[in-house]
Amino acid sequence: MTEETTKPVTSAEASAVETAAAPAKKSKKTRRIVNSGDVHIKATFNNTIISVTDKKGEIIAASSAGANGFRGSKKGTAYAAQIAAEKALNIAKKDHAFHSADVYVKGTGLGRESAIRAVAAAGIKIDSITDKTPLPHGGVRPKGERKP
Repeated sequence: MTEETTKPVTSAEASAVETAAAPAKKSKKTRRIVNSGDVHIKATFNNTIISVTDKKGEIIAASSAGANGFRGSKKGTAYAAQIAAEKALNIAKKDHAFHSADVYVKGTGLGRESAIRAVAAAGIKIDSITDKTPLPHGGVRPKGERKP
């Protein structure tokens, strides 16, 4: 006959057992108020992507022509870029009280102008427009060029 000894359970061990058994609580998602930020427009020949960010660069809303139901060559059109910009900016205005932006444009697609016009038409005050399109500069030195 053996006697089983019971060890007293500490409160830390008891809470660890309870948290492991209980489902994790989901915290309620809070909406940040972002009055001003940046609108990044990437206009390629195949698609147009609109990203609305705060001043730190954290994305608060984004949309693209492909995400709005345009497929194939229609994604690269100016109309598709306009619809994508309107959707992203409406989300930013409704959820984050967004009203002022610096606009950065990259790429040579058809959606450049219409996306900028959609930003203005959405009631967003445009502080500046900057073109960030990468330009070729001659490239790197070819391998072995300096040999006589």
